[in-house]
Amino acid sequence: MHHLVNLYKIIYMRFITTILLLFLFSSCQDIERNCTDYKTGYFEFTFKDNGIEKTAQFARTKNLNIDLFEGKIDSASIRWINDCEFIQKKINPKNMAEQRAVHFKIIATTKDSYTFQYQDASPDKNKEKRVEKGIAYRVPEFKITQ
Repeated sequence: MHHLVNLYKIIYMRFITTILLLFLFSSCQDIERNCTDYKTGYFEFTFKDNGIEKTAQFARTKNLNIDLFEGKIDSASIRWINDCEFIQKKINPKNMAEQRAVHFKIIATTKDSYTFQYQDASPDKNKEKRVEKGIAYRVPEFKITQ
């Protein structure tokens, strides 16, 4: 009889373990990354500048990124590394900082937005590596506001 009780305990423990493992694996989700959906189009990005929330808009073509921010238009060239990563470099930089290329990586997508991270494409070895994140939302076109 004692052996039968031990056998039931073993079967019960295996059953509970199996249920827990099934629950654990079924709750894991893959992050959606349909990067090709965001290679071109019109987008909006909200960020904080000295604690003040600001919004920039940009249009992306296969090889260009055109920014519209505070009534000013700026453009940058784009070189895609793969479907989810590209290097962006200002076409007419106004200072040394703008001459540096920026590495962008799309890390997640949804139906109407994508989450990205960006950093200096060739960071200074003497400075701490800084990676920023943001979310860009698809918009139908530029909304020019004054």
